[in-house]
Amino acid sequence: MPTSLLPQIEAHVIHYFEKHARPELTFHNLAHTQAVVQATDQIARNYQLSEADYLAVMAAAWFHDTGYLEGSPEGHEERSADIAAKFLEHQDQPKNLIKSVKHCIRATKMPQSPQSLLEEIICDADLFHLGSDEYNSKQKQLRKELEKLTGTDISGSNWRQQNIDLLTTHTYFTTYAQTLLAKSQADNLRRLQEKQAEKSGTPIPEATAITQPIEQPTNEPVQQFVTPETPLNDKKKNKDSKSDKGIETMFRTTSTNHLRLSEIADSKANIMISVNSITVSVLVSILPRRIEENPALIIPTAMFLTTSLLTIIFAILATRPNITQGTFSHEDIQQKKGNLLFFGNFHRMSLGEFEWGIQELMQDSNYLYSSMTRDIYYLGLVLAKKYKLLRIAYSIFMFGFVTSILAFLVVFLAYKK
Repeated sequence: MPTSLLPQIEAHVIHYFEKHARPELTFHNLAHTQAVVQATDQIARNYQLSEADYLAVMAAAWFHDTGYLEGSPEGHEERSADIAAKFLEHQDQPKNLIKSVKHCIRATKMPQSPQSLLEEIICDADLFHLGSDEYNSKQKQLRKELEKLTGTDISGSNWRQQNIDLLTTHTYFTTYAQTLLAKSQADNLRRLQEKQAEKSGTPIPEATAITQPIEQPTNEPVQQFVTPETPLNDKKKNKDSKSDKGIETMFRTTSTNHLRLSEIADSKANIMISVNSITVSVLVSILPRRIEENPALIIPTAMFLTTSLLTIIFAILATRPNITQGTFSHEDIQQKKGNLLFFGNFHRMSLGEFEWGIQELMQDSNYLYSSMTRDIYYLGLVLAKKYKLLRIAYSIFMFGFVTSILAFLVVFLAYKK
């Protein structure tokens, strides 16, 4: 399924928002749609979807709120699904794709109830802002939109309570979104509860109170509920939390990009191997008879075979895995030299030894980040080697192919004379 359709979908949806502009939609507008598309892409790329599934969920993300432009908020999901289906049918897309897109759009209806991974991805993307730093600004835009659409003012207290109810009951469906956004969502909920308690004079529910260990003379940790009056540096804590989250996102994104580049290199190498293997088979089966008739063909044939064989060799070298010792010692872990994040370093170890090493790794954040850094570095070295060999293979194929074809032409022209 060609993803080249996505630029057409993007252009169509942008034009649709411009053509059916509704200024009162301060939240469910083109900017929100583009944000959902970006979040959908971010989540989807972590699940290695097939090209057809990726196209379906991305198309659904683009169309999921177009129904707002055709009427009231109620039933907009069904209208959005119809708009998407009409466009895809006009593009002669298969029924399975259209059905999948419609299911994804319908799944965003509140309360969300996704039935598949694709539906879970778009549901999480649609409410991505609940766990983001932009939560406050987004909710202000939504409140302003609802007031304009209903013609009534919404009090601050009622609006905060609605948001508290939503954040309390909402959970992300995909593991990726849970890992990335759950804590920020909890932080957003906490801030709302604190503000609501401050305005109303009621205490924050104990079920959501944050607990922190404090040291006693016996060195035993005792849990103490932290209230707004507790003298803790919340700003520093939030800053450290955001910093850790940013570091984790950086490592995750970098590792994903490295792995995808490795997959691309392997794919290109496989193409070179397949094409040249077929070429060699054809040459070996057809040209011997022609060489008997015209011995001069032996030179261009040899050139062509040499080109194909060298290309295959370098393509195989680009994809050939390296064999590592697959073991580490306790001294390596204690001296923070062993990298347990790469299977080649532990595949010959027992489960007990590996578990011990992982426990040591998790107890030291500096060691953990150092291991992740080394993992990315060595992935980069492997990628550099792959692409260097792949470049040589492509260069040999390009120059050798052109030279061989020219040699064949010279022989055929000389033979005719």
